[in-house]
Amino acid sequence: MLSRFSSRRHFDDLSEQEVLALAISNEEDDARIYRTFAQRLRDEFPASSAVFEGMAAEEDGHRHRLIEVHRARFGEVIPLLRREHVAGSYTREPVWLDPDLGLDRIRAIARRMEESAGSFYAAAAGRVTDARTRDLLGSLAAAEAGHVRKADALAEQHLTDEARETEDQGAHRRFVLTWVQPGLAGLMDGSVSTLAPIFATAFATRDPWTTFLVGSAASIGAGISMGFTEVASDDGVISGRGAAWKRGLSTGVMTTLGGMGHALPYLIPDFWTATTIAILVVFVELWAIVWIQNRYMQTPFLRATFQVVLGGALVFAAGALIGGG
Repeated sequence: MLSRFSSRRHFDDLSEQEVLALAISNEEDDARIYRTFAQRLRDEFPASSAVFEGMAAEEDGHRHRLIEVHRARFGEVIPLLRREHVAGSYTREPVWLDPDLGLDRIRAIARRMEESAGSFYAAAAGRVTDARTRDLLGSLAAAEAGHVRKADALAEQHLTDEARETEDQGAHRRFVLTWVQPGLAGLMDGSVSTLAPIFATAFATRDPWTTFLVGSAASIGAGISMGFTEVASDDGVISGRGAAWKRGLSTGVMTTLGGMGHALPYLIPDFWTATTIAILVVFVELWAIVWIQNRYMQTPFLRATFQVVLGGALVFAAGALIGGG
């Protein structure tokens, strides 16, 4: 029976033929998604690609068994029925179309797919009365519940310790290139380049509010500029650095935060209190940059310290001298 307010069918209103048709289309969709994952991972993560090829083959086997039952009971014509045609069903967002899906996210999506498929077959088995169909749906529910174990078995077959380590290193490299490196560049620019205008204004005017306005304008302007520059500089296709918008977002946000960190203290009305806190914030920012460089970029600690702290100190001194003069 059609819903009064929607053309979508309720699951409880589906006939046994429609339940089978829905199960067949679900298996076909899941197999195509797994093959999309396999193709996406083939170049960088061949072992994981093989895992998803195996999972797609499993879904194909389920679909063939369902089609055999449908052919025996209802003939060759399978009604067109998909998840989006059934009210209350789990509709998947087309995340597989995202060209920048990470390996960990793909694995998490696959796990959720198997869990939802198992829940569907358990509900479907309760909707049918034919013994053969009920038995098949029940066995598929158990199979989907065991697919996580199947995926683990496939992983053991294809993902050796060496292959897993190589893929984890590749995923870490993608994370660093897409988020950490652009964010670090933004944090360095925001923290260091805004020192001169903020402290020059502070020592020239001795007015915390004016200093805050100048610092906010410098920080936000630098964030917008750095974000768009990062987006325009590299689309990520050849370099493999990930989507341009992600890198631009990381750069822009971190640039703004880097500058606002020592602009916000000037919301305090007392000039010397605000300036003291701002200097302490700058100290923390610079050492945070040193830590990130050492942790993610493998920059030797002493070299990172020399580059960042000395550079920051020189820019701060330039701003203070210009403002004080």
